[in-house]
Amino acid sequence: MTDADRTEYEDEKQHQQHEDQQESGRAQEGERRPQPRAERAPRTLAVPDLSLVVLVGATGSGKSTFAARHFKPTEVLSSDFCRGLVSDDENDQGASGDAFDVLHFIAGKRLAAGRLTVVDATNVQSEARAQLVRLAREHDVLPVAIVLDVPEQVCAARNAQRADRAGLPRRVIQRHQRELRRSIRHLEREGFRKVHILRGPEEVEAAEIVTERRFNDLRHLTGPFDIIGDIHGCRSELESLLGRLGYALERDALGRAVDAAHPEGRTAVFVGDLVDRGPDSPGVLRLVMGMVGAGHALCVPGNHENKLGRYLKGRKVQHTHGLAETIEQLEKEDDAFRAEVAGFLQGLVSHYVLDGGGLVVCHAGLPEKYHGRTSGRVRSFALYGDTTGETDEFGLPVRYPWAEDYRGRAAVVYGHTPTPRANWLNNTICLDTGCVFGGAMTALRWPERELVEVPAEKIWYEPVKPLATEAPGGADGRPLALGDVAGRRIVETRYMGRLAVKEENAAAALEVMSRFAIDPRLLPYLPPTMAPCATSNPATGGETAGEDRGGAADEARGGAADGGYLEHPAEAFAAYRADGVREVVCEEKHMGSRAVVLVCRDEAAARERFGVAEGVSGALYTRTGRPFFDDRETTERILRRVRECAERAGLWAELETDWLLLDAELMPWSLKATGLLRKQYAAVGAASGAVFPSALGALEAAAARGVDVATLLDRQRDRASDAAAFTEAYRRYCWRVGTERPTGTDALAGIRLAPFQILAVQGRSLAGLAHTDQLAMIDRLIEAEAEAASAEPDGDRTALLAPTRRLVVDTEDEASVAAGTAWWLDLTADGGEGMVVKPLRALIRGEDGRLIQPGIKCRGREYLRIIYGPEYTRPENLRRLRVRHLGHKRSLALREYALGLEALDRMADGEPLWRVHEAVFAVLALESEPVDPRL
Repeated sequence: MTDADRTEYEDEKQHQQHEDQQESGRAQEGERRPQPRAERAPRTLAVPDLSLVVLVGATGSGKSTFAARHFKPTEVLSSDFCRGLVSDDENDQGASGDAFDVLHFIAGKRLAAGRLTVVDATNVQSEARAQLVRLAREHDVLPVAIVLDVPEQVCAARNAQRADRAGLPRRVIQRHQRELRRSIRHLEREGFRKVHILRGPEEVEAAEIVTERRFNDLRHLTGPFDIIGDIHGCRSELESLLGRLGYALERDALGRAVDAAHPEGRTAVFVGDLVDRGPDSPGVLRLVMGMVGAGHALCVPGNHENKLGRYLKGRKVQHTHGLAETIEQLEKEDDAFRAEVAGFLQGLVSHYVLDGGGLVVCHAGLPEKYHGRTSGRVRSFALYGDTTGETDEFGLPVRYPWAEDYRGRAAVVYGHTPTPRANWLNNTICLDTGCVFGGAMTALRWPERELVEVPAEKIWYEPVKPLATEAPGGADGRPLALGDVAGRRIVETRYMGRLAVKEENAAAALEVMSRFAIDPRLLPYLPPTMAPCATSNPATGGETAGEDRGGAADEARGGAADGGYLEHPAEAFAAYRADGVREVVCEEKHMGSRAVVLVCRDEAAARERFGVAEGVSGALYTRTGRPFFDDRETTERILRRVRECAERAGLWAELETDWLLLDAELMPWSLKATGLLRKQYAAVGAASGAVFPSALGALEAAAARGVDVATLLDRQRDRASDAAAFTEAYRRYCWRVGTERPTGTDALAGIRLAPFQILAVQGRSLAGLAHTDQLAMIDRLIEAEAEAASAEPDGDRTALLAPTRRLVVDTEDEASVAAGTAWWLDLTADGGEGMVVKPLRALIRGEDGRLIQPGIKCRGREYLRIIYGPEYTRPENLRRLRVRHLGHKRSLALREYALGLEALDRMADGEPLWRVHEAVFAVLALESEPVDPRL
């Protein structure tokens, strides 16, 4: 590759910018014919709907009257009014400097907001106009001059009728007239894209303003659209793709495709780079021009069209990057076709804003501040994008990653930069999947957001840079970087908008991730914390003061007043009823630890999608991203079992996926909490077991001697009973597993995995699936394992998968609520952990549009001894513990839930790993927020 080749894209940008400066007489970029240099006495004055209109005329020429008649009061900025703002005197010429500072500031704010702005001042001096032209260019809008050329006598007569200007010297008007005469012929040279000259009071009076829609403003077109990525002369693949999209091709007498229409009225939109490198650029142009001419398609130019257009106009360009092939192919066409191509390319508009402003189509991408704007800078960015000023190892310019910072409402669809597959990134997507390089040609159906592609028939042009790039997780994109997670972060989510992560929380999460977490390529999701139900308070018939009231919770509680409950399902049912959720599902809480299971169909699928090494087929990790087992073999055994069950249950084929992401509980709790059990819980149990028998013996002996210790003895007996209940509570969560059992025992013996949700599969998130449907799929996994075990001849294979019992409750039916409460009492009577109450349908929003809690945990009375201590049920302790502040915990649960959903959506969309990890990392960071850990 020559040095000229390495810098071609930058050279092209400079050529384009130079042309924009030279062709300043055009009314808008993309216009098919230039505007006349000055229109004499027009009756209709065309003004773009987003522009900076500069009124030019001597004092007394009628500019303010003209502005008031043709524009909204809010659109007009008067220099006189701004003088009054800063000096209380509209005629104080000494305040003009400050007045124009105010005027320019307000004009800048209006233009930044996309508002038509009119400047009402004399503007007869070139220096004053130059500032306004610069302001228009800064905001990428067109400057328009409207000149009111009124005779000196008329101006003088009008000023004489105004009390505040009756004494204005005649020489001021004469000076304005001389300056106007010197300027009027050079306004276009100064940068004004439209110049309207009204000569005399009659023309001023007769003029009418007509607002023009910008050529790139097609918001009124709502589609549906089929947006097609870079073609590069691959006509055959284009015809195949149009056929897959449902278009019917029309051919001429020579069999050449000259048009294509969709029977349902869909419109094709081409993102540019129709030509160069491929085998039939004329054929592509003939088809696209026919579709555009017939109204069946829209097209924006690519950098290759821009270069070809300049060549056809006789400009000197380098015949590189496939242009030589296109020129050779066009030489076989007649002059009429080449002229038609030149006219077509000349008329292409840099980008289109479509579908009510919700869709922007361009070639190389476009930041939000440029949407709908018209300037050489906008056109240059739309054609070439931006670069960092560096070159990569292949000598190509390094693209500035504008899409990483994009936060706009409109989806931006573009091409230009070849990528192995199209992925959404911050509401942007690149459709250039390198067809000419042997990749594929891709289209996006809008508004369906469905991708359709056809493979390349062959490698038509050897790429300088490999199409596939090394990237973490198998998804294309740059590697993870510290800047993605360090410092204060704002994460955009689909379900809760912008969520903030504090710098100190990010630092804590970074330490955990960098020191303890599993391979980040296998960490696409972290489960959120869960909100506890409102505190059960029988004394008040609802929740503790300071929390949301439970309404009729006391009725549903039944005899709870005598049970000493801190948490009770009546409060959860009442909370969902208050939120308008009628059907909820109660799911058993298992006596284990939260686990996320990523299982691939085989090792090859794991390598392809997640980029991991051989011998790895998935991951099993905790809710903080740590590996569940220190040895890889145990993890692989569990993954193998789940994989086999998914195969037997038919889920791989049914869900059309090569991987599953499961949310689950792994039992026993002692698998991950052995240290905690020994140091904290067992120590309390051992101490109570050592102390209470001797203490009770001494008190009983004293009582036998006639000492009055009855009250003390009863209290100590109660304490001993509470301590025994505490010991029994945590022991239910501990049992021996695998190698701790006798020799020859199945390595997975004693380990139970209770999946309760399939979070995501290849290409889609399943988080919105109803919980009953989720559990039905899980049941199929469990049934498949049972069938496999019964088919084994030795029959000693232990069960790994555990079912999740559940019950559907109607929150507005007292009998159903009572049944749910009774079910919970049965679950927890022997120390069971409790249940989670969830809306039957997922992703529920309230009347205010906000997310409703995805789940409320209601823990059992005996289980809570582990959390709050052996004696928490004593009345004096319950009174204290019932003063719980749940607002922060509930907020945390919702924010982490929204971030988890965002991570799943980004993963399903195939976004790069760093994008997925932005949301995953934020979940872990929020876990560092100070909140009562017992909640």
